[in-house]
Amino acid sequence: MAEVSLKGEQRVFLTGNEAIAWAAVAAKAEIMYGYPITPQNEIMHYWTRLAPKYGKKFLQTEDEISAGFTTLGGTFTGAKSFTATSGPGNVLMQEPIGMAEMMRVPAVFIIQQRGGPSTATVIYGQQETTLTCYGGNGEGYRIVYSPATHQDLFDYTIKAFNTAWTYYFPTFVLGDGYQAKMREPLTIYDPEEKGIQLVKPRPIVADTADPNRKVKHLRNCLNTEDELYEILKGHQADYDSLAPKVVEWDAQGCEDAETIILSHGVVSRAALGAYKKLRDEGKKIGYFRPITIRPFPDQQLKEAIKGAKRLLVAESAYGQLLKMVQHNIYGSTIEIVPMLRPGVGITSEEIYDEVSKL
Repeated sequence: MAEVSLKGEQRVFLTGNEAIAWAAVAAKAEIMYGYPITPQNEIMHYWTRLAPKYGKKFLQTEDEISAGFTTLGGTFTGAKSFTATSGPGNVLMQEPIGMAEMMRVPAVFIIQQRGGPSTATVIYGQQETTLTCYGGNGEGYRIVYSPATHQDLFDYTIKAFNTAWTYYFPTFVLGDGYQAKMREPLTIYDPEEKGIQLVKPRPIVADTADPNRKVKHLRNCLNTEDELYEILKGHQADYDSLAPKVVEWDAQGCEDAETIILSHGVVSRAALGAYKKLRDEGKKIGYFRPITIRPFPDQQLKEAIKGAKRLLVAESAYGQLLKMVQHNIYGSTIEIVPMLRPGVGITSEEIYDEVSKL
């Protein structure tokens, strides 16, 4: 593991998993709970190397279900806790994630996607998009960042802790196996030295030091349907309120575009390369990337496509992003051209060729 410093700004050459481990240190996370699964393993490995140097802790649990629940337990006590997983582990964590939604636990989850269904491939895919945004048996009260670069992985891991502890909903960094394993340059830093105020955690339970503490009624198992309905109305109102504050997107060249390329995560890198080449050739092409895919930048996308003829949706899944787009621009008559490659990497050249055919 690279020996670097968080003092000032430092240009480094790291894997994505290594960048996430350093970001968690920079965010002043206190403990990671985890269980090994490819391709996120190195987050655990790097964290355990950093932990003794920075006064951090780590607990390996017996499986991903317990990793999720122990993460919630750490957060309940006021510790900045997080976990990381992939593929089948993400499936198993849906039960504790649902509990975090219901009980408003500000837990942070790092997801490095791999191809599915089931065990499938340990390498890459964007087939955990729906699962991460809407998995479990709830309404998907989650905040999900979809990074495209290693710099994004570092920045949004730090931001995920702040977002979780500000709004008290589970928060995710949705990476993938390519980002996890490949190495590229980025700038790491101490966020507080850059003026980024880190939100301080506070105990949800065990706050015995506060003499004015109020009794808390913490439940995720309710007696009646009406009781559930009343609680979820409150959660929905809070989520609707936070959505405009946390939603992020990147739109380029959409003002005069006839065709807009839409993608998320690592595929956005290929989309951006194709967009720039087509623009250089004088083509009226736009680029739109949702950075938060939950909540989704629906109003921003509707504005971006106003004058366009078609929308090319590129993803390494069979329509998971496509369904989100269709839902969020419901009523629009724009032609949608799918470019769906489940579990397969997509290059700039391939997107360029698809747009050129149009």
